Amino acid sequence: MVSTRFLKWTTTCALVLSLSACGGSGIFGKGKNERRENDANGFSRDYDSAARANAVKKGSRLSDLFVNNDDPNVTLKVNKYLWKASLDVLNFMPVEAADPFTGTIALGYGRPQGGGRAYRATVYITDPALDARSLRVSLQGAGGSAVSTQTARAVEDAILTRARQLRIADGKL
Repeated sequence: MVSTRFLKWTTTCALVLSLSACGGSGIFGKGKNERRENDANGFSRDYDSAARANAVKKGSRLSDLFVNNDDPNVTLKVNKYLWKASLDVLNFMPVEAADPFTGTIALGYGRPQGGGRAYRATVYITDPALDARSLRVSLQGAGGSAVSTQTARAVEDAILTRARQLRIADGKL
């Protein structure tokens, strides 16, 4: 027969081991997925270390799962220059939906001045950095026809150029 003391001890050990598996790789050093990249200003940035520090700052206890500690004033950061430049460059298209929290702008069909073809676009701004990696533009021609990658790249370049002009004009360079 198995004693209740042994069952309690086994259950406790299993619970401790399963909860300890939820932790990061803090005692083993850097994880294999950790990477370093340069941000827009040329500074090296350690993404996994920043995520770990953010988790520690928020609190990483088991009781934090049941408490809503989210600050309602905190939002996802979207580069304001890319946002404004996207609206400036694609001003011939009507805005159907814009979500500054996710960085998505959906634009309806419109014809550029001097152009014969109608386009619609969706702009994704994924990072607060003023960088080409932060911007993605999806173009579609009238009737759902495909648009060449050169055209989409030209629109992205025009948005990035306008964003840099806005940043320089703002004087926060």
